[in-house]
Amino acid sequence: MTAESPLSPYEDGEIDPQVWQLPVALNEARHCESITGCNSLAQHAQSWRMKERMKTVSVALVLCLNVGVDPPDIVKTSPCARLECWIDPLSMNGQKALETIGAQLQKQYERWQPRARYKQSLDPTVEEVKKLCTSLRRNAKEERVLFHYNGHGVPRPTINGEIWVFNKNYTQYIPLSIYDLQTWMGSPSIYVYDCSNAMMIVDSFKQFATQREQEQESTTVNGGHWSGSSSNTTKHCIQLAACGANELLPMNPDLPADLFSSCLTTPIKIALKWYVLQNTSKLVPGLTLEMVDKIPGQLNDRRTMLGELNWIFTAITDTIAWNTLPRELFQKLFRQDLLVASLFRNFLLAERIMRSYNCTPASSPKLPPTYQHPMWQAWDLALDLCLRQLPQKGDDDGAVVAHSPFFAEQLTAFQVWLSYGYEERRPPEQLPIVLQVLLSQVHRLRALDLLGKFLDLGPWAVSLALSVGIFPYVLKLLQSSARELRPLLVFIWAKILAVDSSCQADLVKDNGHKYFLSVLSDSYMPADHRTMAAFVLSMIVNDYRQGQEAALQGSVISICLEQITDSNPRFRQWLALCLGKVWINFDNARWCGVRDSAHEKLYNLLSDPCPEVRAAAVYALGAFISSSSERTDHANNIDLGVGMKLTHVGSDGSPLVRKELAVAFGALVVQFETHFAAVACQVLDDDKKELKHGPMVTSETAGGWNLVNQTDPFLSPFPSNIKRSASRNSLKERGANSNLNTIFTHSSTANLEGLDGSLERSRRFSSSTSLAGSAISFNNVYLSVWRTLLQLAMDAHPEVAEMAKAIVNSVKYRASTNAKPKPMHTIQNNNSAPSSPSNKPPVQMIVGTPPQNNGSTMEESKSRDLHSPSRQPGSHPHSIQFPRSRKMFDKGPSHKDDKDDEPPPTKIAGDVCTEFFQWSCSYFAKPVMRLSEEKDPESGLHQERDFRLFRNARVRQEAREEQTRAGFNRLDDQVFVNRNVGIPSVIKFHPYESYLAVGDKEGVSIWDWEQGSKLSYLNNENPKHTRITAMDFVNAHDKSLLLCGSDDGAIRIWRKYMEDEGKGKELVTTFQALSDMLPLTRGSGLVTEWEQETGMLISSGDVRIIRIWDTQKELKLQDIPTGADSCVTSLSCDSSGRSLIIAGCGDGTVRLFDRRLAPSECRVMTLQEHGSMVVKVHLQKGTEGKIVSASTGGDIRFWDPRFTESVSNFPTQTSLTSMEVHPRADVIACGALNQSIVVYNQSGDNLSTIKYHEGFLGQRIGTISCLAFHPYFVKLAAGSTDSFVSVYSTPASTRRS
Repeated sequence: MTAESPLSPYEDGEIDPQVWQLPVALNEARHCESITGCNSLAQHAQSWRMKERMKTVSVALVLCLNVGVDPPDIVKTSPCARLECWIDPLSMNGQKALETIGAQLQKQYERWQPRARYKQSLDPTVEEVKKLCTSLRRNAKEERVLFHYNGHGVPRPTINGEIWVFNKNYTQYIPLSIYDLQTWMGSPSIYVYDCSNAMMIVDSFKQFATQREQEQESTTVNGGHWSGSSSNTTKHCIQLAACGANELLPMNPDLPADLFSSCLTTPIKIALKWYVLQNTSKLVPGLTLEMVDKIPGQLNDRRTMLGELNWIFTAITDTIAWNTLPRELFQKLFRQDLLVASLFRNFLLAERIMRSYNCTPASSPKLPPTYQHPMWQAWDLALDLCLRQLPQKGDDDGAVVAHSPFFAEQLTAFQVWLSYGYEERRPPEQLPIVLQVLLSQVHRLRALDLLGKFLDLGPWAVSLALSVGIFPYVLKLLQSSARELRPLLVFIWAKILAVDSSCQADLVKDNGHKYFLSVLSDSYMPADHRTMAAFVLSMIVNDYRQGQEAALQGSVISICLEQITDSNPRFRQWLALCLGKVWINFDNARWCGVRDSAHEKLYNLLSDPCPEVRAAAVYALGAFISSSSERTDHANNIDLGVGMKLTHVGSDGSPLVRKELAVAFGALVVQFETHFAAVACQVLDDDKKELKHGPMVTSETAGGWNLVNQTDPFLSPFPSNIKRSASRNSLKERGANSNLNTIFTHSSTANLEGLDGSLERSRRFSSSTSLAGSAISFNNVYLSVWRTLLQLAMDAHPEVAEMAKAIVNSVKYRASTNAKPKPMHTIQNNNSAPSSPSNKPPVQMIVGTPPQNNGSTMEESKSRDLHSPSRQPGSHPHSIQFPRSRKMFDKGPSHKDDKDDEPPPTKIAGDVCTEFFQWSCSYFAKPVMRLSEEKDPESGLHQERDFRLFRNARVRQEAREEQTRAGFNRLDDQVFVNRNVGIPSVIKFHPYESYLAVGDKEGVSIWDWEQGSKLSYLNNENPKHTRITAMDFVNAHDKSLLLCGSDDGAIRIWRKYMEDEGKGKELVTTFQALSDMLPLTRGSGLVTEWEQETGMLISSGDVRIIRIWDTQKELKLQDIPTGADSCVTSLSCDSSGRSLIIAGCGDGTVRLFDRRLAPSECRVMTLQEHGSMVVKVHLQKGTEGKIVSASTGGDIRFWDPRFTESVSNFPTQTSLTSMEVHPRADVIACGALNQSIVVYNQSGDNLSTIKYHEGFLGQRIGTISCLAFHPYFVKLAAGSTDSFVSVYSTPASTRRS
């Protein structure tokens, strides 16, 4: 294939579609994110809420009209504008006209604020104004007062800051100082100035306010008492002025004289008349002013034409304001006070209309110009469409009115924006219109759907929607019984509460929780929506007692328990979390759960296939334990029963679950701290007695494995005080509680020193020490929990270990402060696993017999083997289940000697916590409907993945020529050599990149074998005295992860292992793949085989089982007993058939297992022709693939899986330390004990022998410690005991470009 030709990913010979569609393991959110809440949510929460709501409770209407007399400083035109409040004052006598106009103005204001207290002052004097203002301020207290001033009958305001009123006899104009008006009105206030030169009043108002502040400051500094108003007269005072400081009001006779007031109080009427006067109608050319008065309907009825126009006007002015004003100013003017909001909406219209007559309305605070906003064109269109129907209607009031398409069109525009919306774009200008559309049943469903899609864009979208005022609308909609709205409302509320949890109080206050309880209990609702309902209820009860009480009254516990076995994993997770939140610190809910056997029903979730569900179940049970404030025997029994059940979770494969387990145990320790301290003291005493004992090498098997002395009573599998009938269970108990050695010291009882070495040395050994001689029963709940805590304190995940250490330290401190710890017999009456409150029989407790657990068949077979008379220590010593050498109390977490005056621990057991709940909540704050980047063909991530997959296909294609020639070519061209940090123990080529990983004792070096450079070094963080024995690349076809296994049985999986020279590494997950490792000084450690196709990890080693893990579920799938008395040295599996497992063993046997069968039947064949330890087994690909095996004796054998005898073999003439078979080429490499590498083909032909390094003055290579072939290219990597790493190639092959 030429470089220019397009390469199809399916041109590879291997099952290409499967290669192209290989799953990506360990790629869930729990692996890719830190388990913390979303910190960015804090900036969005609460910013939308008004810090203080106000309402205008009093209105002063001051009219200075002096009907019939024009002011001396204004020359009016003839004809001139006369109408005041749409009334001609000259049509009746002066006083009656004045009173009628005042009453009409009040009526116009009452439409916007009907509950306010109105007072009219018609042609008043200064004293009347003072009396009016002071009276209204006194009654209003801290609420807002409105002062409306109409000065059409008096002179213009003066430059000195005065407006005009009258004397008692109406013979003189009397000035009224704005300074005095400020004093009388106080704050908060709103002023409306409808007069010429109105802006001059606003300027004077600001000057006087500044003067007042300076006077107040001066008086305060001089120690005097300020006698004026103490309130800030500018901060909470709003002013609306009809025109500029040098402008006169319009005198057009077609307009009302109080044009500004008409815009503010009757906007639809004046807007229609002005639109007719503009003569810009495109659809109705012959419009007249008389037609406007014929528009039918009521302003407050949206079903009528007039009401619909008013509705559209509100939506448009809100939209203009929201898109133009700063958010804080919009909240203050359009959301804080209903009357103020209405006046400012109408003020936007006033600006548009009055600017057309050369007047510039002004306001304080100042608004940006809005009169040319494009939304006004939508308003003009709405008016045009409305007025077009008038000539058709004539006088027929019964004609059908066609509704405006305005809202439907705006929703379409909003939908278009959503197709391309993201945070960096300008927010959609239609958002306030969506709010208005929620009022309409016609458009409500579509509006809610679009609103939900908008909220799904992220927390910023939720914040925008809340700031525009969406909250009261969606709260009100919870009263709707329409089923079609349920999915939409549940989704919207989930989004809101994920960003701002304070809404819980509003929901409970309005009984909104009942809506979500009904959704949760509705079995016809999809599981996804019930999940959201469970989330909403969890947020309602989260740290909110009123919410807990309301939910409990709504039977939330029984509703959750009824559905706890649902098939949807996220739904199960949130049901458990909801239960946990309901009974936190709430005794009534806890006892309600006890009556419903809630804790027992949650036990089923502890083995759930989804790690998040298991973690949620542990979280709920931990909350269940910690929520009991009143301690009774019944409560204690229940809590101890829960604690005993939770001990089975200690070996869970997910750190998420183990962290929650540590928190739950912390709650249990708080409840029973005295008992745990007593257990700790007792176990410490037992360990102190046996501290001097340790494993002793007494003999060696034929295979070269050191044996441990079995005559020591400390190491005896059956202590004298334990009944033999209980031996099987005892052994199972030991197997289930591996790695239980404490890191804890107790100063009042013992001061253990020098155990740092034994602490790390014994990590790989099982921990059954001291339990036999202990007076404590295996059934002791406190002991079982304590052992599990100690296991967690040594967890491979640093966060789990840190949390468990904090709890252990807390108990240690409590134990050290007790001068005389209680003897154990005082607590043995109440330390057995209790029965549940559901009238179930209690567990039978026999001293020395632990409770039955779900141990594997392998563990049972171990017990049978130990009982068998033929299984004596001298016959088949590898069958012995060796105990751990670590003591229960060998070194404290602080790694320092305890002193009598030891300071208290920095974190007590009850303070241990996680952010699992907050992390779970953050799921709903993120987009859930949008296509993920991995699945979006146009995303950068998807294109990167496509590139990698095409690159992989090209690598496989390019390697074919080398594979074809490999069977008859030399393989000794050294293309890379360098000294590694430590002696290589395992080596691995990356299949598609030009680097290899070399594992030594403590870490992994990454070498570029083409360029000869070291790329990074990753410290695996495994304990001292352990070494890396297994390594593989996970997701090698995509973004690779590095799997490292150490001989203490722990697996650690890393990402970003090459960033910042290994310092940027991130731990994806870690778990204890194997416990009960046999203490073999020449053992194989941990041996693994990774199946990318299934996400399965097969593990074995210095144990007598093969354990299969499902990394997707992060659970142990099965334990397969090997039936061998020696360790497993090599594993291979059939990745295509996915059933056959081949294990090479230390006793020279090759064992075949069918994982589909039961554990007692799955060993289908044992091949026994090797006379010494098997160093490697390999299963060739394809249906006719043979099994290739090699032993230290130097023989290589080929087996057909159908027969027990080898089909061919050839000797290598030397003892082997390692062997490797190329998976796709006819080449086998053997590392010999005589410091050489010999390469054969499958016919046994010697292709090449490598004894010396090139370029090192003929230096001889060291003894080979490990070999590895490249999965595709014919490249061989070798690591030797002199720490050198080499890569060899066929001479004709060229390096990859």
